[in-house]
Amino acid sequence: MSQPLATDRVLEVNNIEVVYNKAVQALRGLSLAVPRGQIVALLGSNGAGKSTTLKAVSGLLALENGELESGAVMFKGRSTAAFAPQELVRQGLSHVMEGRRVFEDLTVEENLVAASYALTGRGRTAKPDFDLVYGYFPRLHERRKGLAGYLSGGEQQMLAIGRALIAEPDLMLLDEPSLGLSPKLTEDIFGIIARINAERGTSMLLVEQNATVALAVAHAGYIMENGRIVIDGSAERLANDPDVREFYLGMGGGGEARSFKNIKHYKRRKRWLS
Repeated sequence: MSQPLATDRVLEVNNIEVVYNKAVQALRGLSLAVPRGQIVALLGSNGAGKSTTLKAVSGLLALENGELESGAVMFKGRSTAAFAPQELVRQGLSHVMEGRRVFEDLTVEENLVAASYALTGRGRTAKPDFDLVYGYFPRLHERRKGLAGYLSGGEQQMLAIGRALIAEPDLMLLDEPSLGLSPKLTEDIFGIIARINAERGTSMLLVEQNATVALAVAHAGYIMENGRIVIDGSAERLANDPDVREFYLGMGGGGEARSFKNIKHYKRRKRWLS
């Protein structure tokens, strides 16, 4: 995959090593880049290190006894090492974590008000644009006076993305936005993600188990195994790669669905592990 110029990258992750509890190594020399205005998918099986990568970017490792031991994370050309997570949010980095993490005892609108504090110190005078969020998510407008804890899983995911939008991010980290959602809701959510990117130019690093839907909206992607990148390329190239189709899209060379249980010597047959 041809690399964009450094000046065109909103995020650069350079050869990072992450350790939990000073003993368990989660990331091993991981590097990736998110070009400005693009969606980049980060794919891989459970335990590959995808969520850890996002937490390393947003500065949340310390909350789980994790530590960035070496390497560097550059956001808009500046190292994130000297900034607390809330400072990174104010600089334009929003992290939509796995599991939605909405304030269940606040209303939908109060959740958006809480998110607007990320705009503090940016020198802007305009009020937070709640209508922007409601334009992408009309159902949130209908439920705006209701408690977030009573929303459906899909509506809570909409609210989580909406809170990130209120902060006017340059880069949005999305961790498993389809988790627990029906196929129809997944299609709706990913359609809105694609719209936000196309209409607002918001760069995105997207972690997703559903590789098919992720590659459908992404411009490029990386695939992780055991804390490191094993394949990268354009979304089209990855979607057509025979190994990716077999092991991540669940399709064999002839297009038939494949089951991991029926694939012998799973690791041996992955050419990038040989």
